[in-house]
Amino acid sequence: MTETPMRARAEIDLAALRANVHALRARAPRARLMAVVKADAYGHGMLPCARAALRAGADWLGTATPQEALALRAAGIGARLLCWLWTPGGPWRAAIEADIDVSVSAIWALDEVCAAAQQSGRTARVQLKADTGLGRGGCQPADWPELIGAALAAEAGGLVKVTGLWSHYACADEPGHPSIAAQTARFDEAIDYAEKAGIQPEVRHIANSPAVLTLPDAQYDLVRTGVALYGISPVPQVGSAADFGLRPVMTLSAGLSLVKHVPAGHGVSYGHNYVTSAETTLGLVPLGYADGIPRHASGRGPVLVDGAWRRVAGRVAMDQFVVDLGGDEPAPGAQAVLFGPGDRGEPTAEDWAVAADTIAYEIVTRIGARVDRVYVHEDLDDQPDDQ
Repeated sequence: MTETPMRARAEIDLAALRANVHALRARAPRARLMAVVKADAYGHGMLPCARAALRAGADWLGTATPQEALALRAAGIGARLLCWLWTPGGPWRAAIEADIDVSVSAIWALDEVCAAAQQSGRTARVQLKADTGLGRGGCQPADWPELIGAALAAEAGGLVKVTGLWSHYACADEPGHPSIAAQTARFDEAIDYAEKAGIQPEVRHIANSPAVLTLPDAQYDLVRTGVALYGISPVPQVGSAADFGLRPVMTLSAGLSLVKHVPAGHGVSYGHNYVTSAETTLGLVPLGYADGIPRHASGRGPVLVDGAWRRVAGRVAMDQFVVDLGGDEPAPGAQAVLFGPGDRGEPTAEDWAVAADTIAYEIVTRIGARVDRVYVHEDLDDQPDDQ
């Protein structure tokens, strides 16, 4: 049976991901490493990336939503797993029965965990999150004693086991920002209070990807590697991915669906924001904002076609955009590479982030389900098993 050519593809290099795990472990040799695979592994594919990260030596997996965590368990992945984005009425019992560590930031959540533990007849594994200054999830310092007291009472009743104390930096991607030292101090205070009260956590953690790369004193027992795992620098103003020994995992490309000659003065795409200055050739790239290509990059997004960088000409539409080929005539189907590692002359996700006035995290994570993921350098050990 002949395979249908792909309109577009996101090539996911699992060898690069495994190498990134090794590089990050080397930067935190005394801490355990969590591979964060939320948001479909930042758009790279949760299950293949989770398996590859574990095979490369990751100790934990991390997800935002319970649905993500439960999908990992349903796929037979049995590694230690923390899930942190909970809302009232969430599937606490399913998580407890699947041996998922759940994050708790408030009394209401602890009450729901305890009720679910009673229903299941099992002890829930709970990690208590402190708000040390991010102002997002986490328990405020003024409420921390109440949460610790309630958690200790629940432990005494056999309903929960507090396995971790954790927090999250607000500005770790801005080395030297005064909030970093302030948050570290508050985290130490939260840990000290909890441990003196009788909490005996298995892990304490606050370091995300930028902290792993720039704050060696903040590694504690566990580090949470997110975007760095996928070969993107979380601190591009400090160093590129290559500077940190990381390699981008995703390469996004598509085949030109049309190449045509147009005269000078020809408008291109909606609104005619771009008008050809001379007779030229245009190439149609069959990717658009429905696929995650940022409309904000209209007129600026870089693309490698036929060995040369081109720019998006005019507006990015829902399913397609145009590049001005300057008179060159690549054949229909010729590869247009939007981003990749950059070592073959192609743009990187960071180049697109600059063009769209955003961060590279968003560029890779927003690539939609219409784009086929193609996994390369897939070790046989990355195949499904009962890990």
